[in-house]
This record gives sequence, structure tokens and C-alpha cells, in this order.
Amino acid sequence: MSRVIVTGRVPEEAVRRLEAEHDVDAWTGRDPMGREELLQRVAGVDAVLSLLTERIDEELLEAAGPQLKVVANAAVGYDNVDVPACAARGVVATNTPGVLTAATADLALSLILMTTRRLGEGERIIRSGQPWKWGMMFLLGSGLQGKTLGVVGMGGIGQATARRARAFGMDVVYHSRSEIDPQTAEELEARRLGLDELLASADVVSLHCPYGPETQHLMGAEQFAAMKPSAYLVNTARGPVVDEQALVAALEEGQIAGAGLDVYEHEPEVHPGLLERDDVVLLPHLGSATLETRTAMATLAAENVLAVLRGEQPPTPIRQR
Repeated sequence: MSRVIVTGRVPEEAVRRLEAEHDVDAWTGRDPMGREELLQRVAGVDAVLSLLTERIDEELLEAAGPQLKVVANAAVGYDNVDVPACAARGVVATNTPGVLTAATADLALSLILMTTRRLGEGERIIRSGQPWKWGMMFLLGSGLQGKTLGVVGMGGIGQATARRARAFGMDVVYHSRSEIDPQTAEELEARRLGLDELLASADVVSLHCPYGPETQHLMGAEQFAAMKPSAYLVNTARGPVVDEQALVAALEEGQIAGAGLDVYEHEPEVHPGLLERDDVVLLPHLGSATLETRTAMATLAAENVLAVLRGEQPPTPIRQR
């Protein structure tokens, strides 16, 4: 029987599947496991089921030992996992693509609606007890019909967001490393543009690109200056894709109309300049936060662990480009 560690709280179904075949050390604390405790508890394990809050690097791999066979990251992103270091040690690294596509796209569209219709402002007025009354010019937002959504990163989540935006009457342009398949492009009536052209033409820019060295601060001062003053930024990808200091400056200078963020550059810290603004909607990384989605993520990660420990090919190994 192999030893498996689950580094954070996950739905019980995933733990039960692992326990049916292996000895499982499942963290049950409300807060993530501390780094020092993780380095101690990982010693001698055959498998790690990790969350995006854990850094899977040389130090952790060394602490685990040479018997480690698999790191199963319960997330679609894997910027917290040193995949080359895993490969060098013969450790299989996996992630959970696909299962969180719909939930994250739903949240992206929610942020689009909240920012363009000023829903966060309206809710805060009600909760604060401020006096208010209906008026023709009260909290006027912007409609989506006939507007252009610019999707940066046209993978599964980007495409799902574009489909939802089309249902609201938006046109779609996108920037991505490669062309999407012709059938999808025709369905969405989506045009591929360079990033500069997309920023200049989009009424809403929605980020869905993976995070890595090439996308660090992809959205910075130059990019915000290229956007329309009436445009909005939405980020459900990874926080460091956006230079938050540059975003605050762009908002202060009126270079863009607002932003909706679910992820942050120094998460869980949020730039104080964003906290003060009514034209920004801030959510605490809820992209995949439905019971159904988180259960699917955890169970897929568990299935990856089980497959590798059986000597089989895992369902979703990480395939770096």
C-alpha cells in the first residue's frame, strides 16, 4: 500500500477514492498547511495531491524522497508546480483541465456584468444604509449588446466565456498563441487579432491565458494606455498577469472605465489602491467555487494519483508547450 498526502481540504469523495487503495494523510485544517509542516509530512510519500496554494519545487521534491511517483495538482493552472524538476526526477505531474471550464466562464461573465452594470456599487449602497431613490441617471452602466469582447487566451475557458458573451449579443475577438479550430471560430464569429489591436478595439478585455514568464505583467501601463477609456478589464486567469500598480494608475487617470478581478498579483493580498475604488469588483478567487466543480477537480486529481500508482497512464498529465 502506497502513501499519499493531500495537502489541503478537498471534497470527501476524492479522499474516499484514495483511501480505498492507499494509506492517505489528508489535511483537514481550515487554513492551508504551513510550509514547514508540509515539508515534514511529505517525507516518504509516493504521491502528492496538491492545491494551488502549495509550491511544488526542488525543496519539496527533495523532502519527499526518490520514491515519489506523482504530483497531482487540483487546478487547471500549474504555475505552482516545477514541472521540469518533476520530470528530471521521474515524477509524473498532472492537473485538472476541463472540469472547471464552465464554472470559471460563468464567473468571468458575472464579473463582466458586475463591472459594466455597476452592480457592486449598487449592492454596497443598499447594505450601507445610504438613502437612495430611483432616477433616470442613477448608477447608469453600460449594456453589452453590440459591444466587443476581447478574449486573451482562447483555450477552453476563453471559448466558453466567448459563447456566453455571444448569448448577450457581444461580438468576439481574441488573441492567442494559435488559431482556434475553424468550426469554433465560425460558431463564435471570432476574429484573431494581435494584442495591441485587440486592446484598441475591445469594450471588455477578459484574461484567460496561462501564467508563466511570458505572461508576467502581460497587462501593464502600455497595454492599459492602448485600451478604450470606456473599456473594462476582467481577470479570472492568474493575478501576476496584471501589473496591479499599473492598473491602479490607469483607473486613477481614467484610461479605462473599470475592472473585475478574481485573482491577484500577490494573492491573498490585494493592492490597497484597488480596495478604495467603486469602479472595481473584487472577488476572493471563486472561479471554480461550485460544489460540483471542486468535487470534480479533486476526484480527477485522485484518479490521476491512482492511475500512476497502478502503473497506468494518468487521465490528464501536464503537457507543457
